[in-house]
Amino acid sequence: MDTHAPQRFRFGEFELDTAAGELRRNGAPTKLQPQPFKLLALLVRRPGALVSRDEIRQELWNDGTYVDFDQAVNFCVKQIRDALRDQSDRPLYIQTVPKRGYRFIAPVENGEAPRRSSSDGSTVRLQKVLWANIAELKVAEERRRRNTRIAGGALLVLLCVAAVIYFLI
Repeated sequence: MDTHAPQRFRFGEFELDTAAGELRRNGAPTKLQPQPFKLLALLVRRPGALVSRDEIRQELWNDGTYVDFDQAVNFCVKQIRDALRDQSDRPLYIQTVPKRGYRFIAPVENGEAPRRSSSDGSTVRLQKVLWANIAELKVAEERRRRNTRIAGGALLVLLCVAAVIYFLI
């Protein structure tokens, strides 16, 4: 099988279409530059496997291209994480393996050839349900943190206003 054959991959609320060069979130296109897109495609093609920094270099930058490789890879990974709304300290999609490479850790479904086996299918469905629940919990936790920060900021402003009023009276 050609690892560069155009394919569709589904993971979480995302679909990666390598033929169209598109990443979609819940059907809506998500912007991702070409190099980060290539890296994401490389990682998604090998879910659960460590993709070494050397493999990334060979895939994304041929021998005639000169870049600050470490900075370029870090930039690509940051762009991917931003597009996927992933975090390096609590990853749902891309796990960093320090000094070695990266691993795509979310369950991936190949959109071209979905699995038909009943035992395999139920395991895949269970993985997706569990993973979706984890993703929903992460979103809810982020929303709670944001609301807590907003409430804390509002309380701080109110306390400052009360202090100013108290000292003026």
